[in-house]
Amino acid sequence: MYRGPRWKIAVYGRDHGVPHFHVEGPDYRCSVAIVSFELIVGTVPAAVLKDALEWAMPNQALLMQTWQELNG
Repeated sequence: MYRGPRWKIAVYGRDHGVPHFHVEGPDYRCSVAIVSFELIVGTVPAAVLKDALEWAMPNQALLMQTWQELNG
């Protein structure tokens, strides 16, 4: 969905739980709630999470639309 320098934001189909997106890098992965932007599970460097949220917050509607298309 979006790529940072050494990380990406992804939304997967057939996923469970609250609507969320994943922040993934070479040595880390976490899930972040789309509505509240709270970290649900996993670990990620603080600087990466900050950068990911800077993209995710203004793109919240796109993230939610993608989640709904993939997960009904």
